[in-house]
Amino acid sequence: MLSIALALVLAQAAVCTSKSGALVASAQSRADAFNLVAAADAFESAVAAGCPQARLPALYLRGWMAARNAYRFGGSPESLAPVRKVLEDLDALPPDAAGEAEIARFVLRAAMAAAQSERDEMSLLIEHAINLEARRRAASLPGAPVITAHEAAGDLWLQVYRYEDARRAYTRAAERLGPTRRVTLGLARAAVRMSDTATACVQYQTLVDGWRIGDDVPEIVEARVFLGQTHCPTVRRN
Repeated sequence: MLSIALALVLAQAAVCTSKSGALVASAQSRADAFNLVAAADAFESAVAAGCPQARLPALYLRGWMAARNAYRFGGSPESLAPVRKVLEDLDALPPDAAGEAEIARFVLRAAMAAAQSERDEMSLLIEHAINLEARRRAASLPGAPVITAHEAAGDLWLQVYRYEDARRAYTRAAERLGPTRRVTLGLARAAVRMSDTATACVQYQTLVDGWRIGDDVPEIVEARVFLGQTHCPTVRRN
């Protein structure tokens, strides 16, 4: 099934040249395979090949990865400096990207708060991003590119050890966006943290069953290891 995110990106690619449009589609495919570094590289290549619309997702992914990495350093000013630079660059995007960029800014600011374990601030920021995104999607407009605000919420709650909140966020994302790979993985991880083995079995198996890209992807290795080491009597093993 073609994901909502991929459909939006392909529509975006249609207004670019054939070469840059192919790079945009490739970037989304790499993101769907959890390879955000390669996805960001491909989006940047698309910009260089004549697709300015790819600049927003390129910036957003770089900022997201930088904010997530900053958590390892307690969200120090130095570690968050790349995210602040991305926020400045988002402000300079053309007006036609304003709606998506606004959501991206709030997601990144929420990720910065999460890097500093500022849970209350994070909650306010990510919920605002989700509300903005929900309103745009209700009007058939795109939300945050590649990683939606709905998906990001679950990732951030997991990061700050709020597992029930993470599960609620992923469940809401599944209801509104469908069971994307990121949502399925997130639901599995939240279930593991909450010692809900049955749900983890189902979600990890769902991820593995739908995988056709390669077995060396860390997230798939994680799923297969769990399924191989855990008693999952109601789940079919590959």
